[in-house]
Amino acid sequence: MGHIERVKGEKGLALMGAMVVSLILVVLSVALLDMLWRESLSADSAEKAAVAQQLADAAGELVIGWFHSPQTAPEGISAALTKRLITHDGNATYFDTEGYSQFTGTADRPDVSLDASNQTDDRLLNDPDIGVFRMMHDFGVVRLIKIYAPTKPGALCTVDVAVETRHHVPFSQSITMELDAIELPPLRTGLQSKNNLRLIPEGHSVGGVHWGPVAVGKDMVIRRIEDIPALNLSAPITGRSYDESSVREDRWLQMWVGERVVVTEPLPDSTGDQILPLHVHDRQNPTPGIRLDQWSYDQLKRVAMKFGSYYAIDQEGLLYQDGMIAPSRGVTPANVFGSERAGDQLGLIFVDTLDQTAPHGDNLGTVHLNMPYFEGVAVIQGHVLFSPTSGGNSLNAQGPPTGDGGSRIAHETIPLTGLHLNGVLYAAGDITVGRGARVYGAVISEGNIVSDKAGATLEIWHDDDMSRGLYRGVPLVYRGPGTWSVRE
Repeated sequence: MGHIERVKGEKGLALMGAMVVSLILVVLSVALLDMLWRESLSADSAEKAAVAQQLADAAGELVIGWFHSPQTAPEGISAALTKRLITHDGNATYFDTEGYSQFTGTADRPDVSLDASNQTDDRLLNDPDIGVFRMMHDFGVVRLIKIYAPTKPGALCTVDVAVETRHHVPFSQSITMELDAIELPPLRTGLQSKNNLRLIPEGHSVGGVHWGPVAVGKDMVIRRIEDIPALNLSAPITGRSYDESSVREDRWLQMWVGERVVVTEPLPDSTGDQILPLHVHDRQNPTPGIRLDQWSYDQLKRVAMKFGSYYAIDQEGLLYQDGMIAPSRGVTPANVFGSERAGDQLGLIFVDTLDQTAPHGDNLGTVHLNMPYFEGVAVIQGHVLFSPTSGGNSLNAQGPPTGDGGSRIAHETIPLTGLHLNGVLYAAGDITVGRGARVYGAVISEGNIVSDKAGATLEIWHDDDMSRGLYRGVPLVYRGPGTWSVRE
């Protein structure tokens, strides 16, 4: 009997132990499920927060893009983003003489405000077909954008952005950042030579400049007077070269020459000076003088070291990144300045003098640019042999402003073909054109621009954005370091 009771007691204890273990397992299972649920919620929140932050950052970057291309900004806002002040030398600027920004608003009364609580602004911002943030439509919406005065001296402005994700339970994010600005001098001319311009290899002379003026500090040498395109304020705006057009004319072509216009093949019956067209202005020096666009060696060097690419050069014309000249490190200019296709933007590339000091007569190297296509801003502190290989690229260019298109300036989109340069070629020395070249942008020399070989012509369509100091690939407006933060 005692044996039976002892067995029953042991079974009871075993059953109780099993129940305790089961209870512990249940408790652990519930705790695990609760932890997994909470981690799921946390992961979901983290995902939403990440999406919201990416939306806010993308919206902020697009606002920065508006400064570089004001015509892409929403209707009615582009005027507020353009440079509205003037420097002592007549250039447009964001800052007054004491360095204060043109943006003077506050967070409560900003210079620019787009609020999606307003139906018109909401459509402007988020409409899936026409909204400026339509590419973000599947992920979220932009609720608010404000631009107003900066809080730190020397900065351009403050930007506030508020977004909201399209999750079942939306997640909101608001950020603020301050923008800084670099102000590069404008290039108002399509072709500029501080000394002499001589482009008369064969056929028509002077090269072909469209959509902007020509400036020559000394003599401009041409073959015949009739080679100069006519100024016609109603001329068609096209991407055809002058040789491809039945009439050689342009709406914006003015030629400013400091000394003489030298005609190498005057008319047989002409005597003395040739009668020049009214848009060709010679003998401008010493008065009233030629207004030449000028870029600073020191400023461009600083900008390139911070935001672009900086190269030293040796006597053989090899380039060394970051200025470190060492055996086997040199590369050819073709490896530095070659863009594969339209849109392959290489930004600002600065090639220094032989001794990496300001240019003078004895420290200029020579860069041979023989790439098929380059897209960017080439600043060469030396001489340039510009002889691009055949080919080039095609793109749709923005023509000069043609009038008032409502609240913004109207521009035509013009297809250009066979381009070898989309941007700027600047040389502290001479530029020698070795083959036919087509350019959308500007060609500037502090020395002479010449060509002596047959077929070495130069055709340029001036980019009007450069007249306002805007250069693609150069971050003229950028997020100030350490200024990005989440708004509560």
